[in-house]
Amino acid sequence: MRITVLGGLGAWPSATQACSGFLVEHDDFRLLIDPGYATLQPLLSHVAAAQVDAVYVSHGHPDHCADLQPLLRARVLADRSGPPLPVYAPAGSLDRLLAIDEAGLVDDAYRLSAFTPGESFDAGPFRVDTWRLPHWVPNAGARLTGGTEVLAYTGDTGTSPDLVEMARDADLLVAEATYVDTIPERHEGNLSSAVEVGRYASTARARRVLLTHLWPGTDPAAAVDAARQVYAGPVDVAEPGLVLSV
Repeated sequence: MRITVLGGLGAWPSATQACSGFLVEHDDFRLLIDPGYATLQPLLSHVAAAQVDAVYVSHGHPDHCADLQPLLRARVLADRSGPPLPVYAPAGSLDRLLAIDEAGLVDDAYRLSAFTPGESFDAGPFRVDTWRLPHWVPNAGARLTGGTEVLAYTGDTGTSPDLVEMARDADLLVAEATYVDTIPERHEGNLSSAVEVGRYASTARARRVLLTHLWPGTDPAAAVDAARQVYAGPVDVAEPGLVLSV
């Protein structure tokens, strides 16, 4: 399994980095996870729009899904005879996004498979098990199994015992770490810190951690140091172009 980071910021993109987004490749299948703000351009530097085999969206906040819309345009306007793109997302989470274009323009560009967080399904060669994790809107954390390899992805989440189950013995845990240590009161229960990620990664015995969704302006080194206070394994920060093999 190969993971390419398209971006690693939360909330909004910067002049040099997109919001969180990941291209996951396994058995010649390309799964795009969370095409948030500004992820399309770095994606297209790696693969053509038509080469994306499926999309997984954790929740409907635009920093996790906004660039699905131009991706669909890039597919359907270039080749109207191309196959629809399978899109997996919590039920109702993409309704407003998919309705912003002119009526009917991208309807044939995708096939939406809506699910309720907690359900499991197959996406190409991946077995996808999902958990509803605490956030302001329904958010589906996912455990993707390809062969013997496991990638766990949190989306955005507050503290939950389900995080340990989801990340149990994962080869790679890609975890939201908006804050380094202290979470502002207005975000408590809905977002995480690097310290919290380190704690549940250690309990779950995840083999490696990739911190993502950092608040713009956060020092990546500080986030890594915070996670390493309580987690002994390798820790990286999602930065554009970073490639990890599981």
